[in-house]
Amino acid sequence: MYRCYNPKRFLRLLLVDVVAIAFLMVFLQLGKLVFSADAPKDGVFLPVVMYHSVTPETVSEYQVSAEMFRRDLQYLSENGYETVSAAQLVDYTNGKGELPAKPIMLTFDDGFYNNLSIALPLLEEFDMCAVVSVVGKYTDVNAANDPHSDVYSYLTWEDIRMLQESGRVEIGSHTYDLHSMEDRAGCSIMFGENTESYTALLTNDLQRLQNRMAEETGMQPTVFAYPYGYICKESIPVLKKLGFVCSFTCYERPNYITRNPSCLFGIDRYNRSGNITTEEFFKKLLEQKQ
Repeated sequence: MYRCYNPKRFLRLLLVDVVAIAFLMVFLQLGKLVFSADAPKDGVFLPVVMYHSVTPETVSEYQVSAEMFRRDLQYLSENGYETVSAAQLVDYTNGKGELPAKPIMLTFDDGFYNNLSIALPLLEEFDMCAVVSVVGKYTDVNAANDPHSDVYSYLTWEDIRMLQESGRVEIGSHTYDLHSMEDRAGCSIMFGENTESYTALLTNDLQRLQNRMAEETGMQPTVFAYPYGYICKESIPVLKKLGFVCSFTCYERPNYITRNPSCLFGIDRYNRSGNITTEEFFKKLLEQKQ
């Protein structure tokens, strides 16, 4: 059945769309300001790479092939870059030690099994280190039910222990069960949500993963990666109370590390898409120094 054109209805729908888009843009801009309002430009320039899955061959926006990852590490090595750990950053901000002349940080989100089976051997070959941030539910449920496929599986607790024992990988938190877009935007506070309720929700989720980590590995993460990069100022007191000393966003901007530990909250990262070459990606990343 055809409907007659109704200009009033059309304008109402158009207005709704405009408001929705405006709200999204405001949310993103406010998110950037949470950590960047006083971002220093006189510290040590630290580019940070955000990987996800390293598959045998397939590439996509969030997947690189094993050969592509090898080329990335070779490029960094040949150009004098040295990977740094979160622990090194924490020491530096607290006045202990120095950072390399050309530091870079490698991070992996979601906790794919191939971070162990494919990425770790290459990190060892090129003498580099990385941070792997896991989603607790993915390990407890997904990995337990269908482990050890290089293409799609997640890390089991045994796998996480192996990464930890390698001495090259720091394990971070990516929430226990807030890596979803179904009910909320990752772990950020929702519009109109009560701060007290939000604090309780986030605390309970993050503490659940901290507890599981302690039970299974004997450690608790001090590094946190925001799901989808959605950040909010209300999360910062929760992170600090639970012992986190460093957090990652998904905003693609340069970082400057100073002797002030607060600069480690809201470290920005560049997503490593498998759709561009090593040279193209690192040209974009490394030329961001201001």
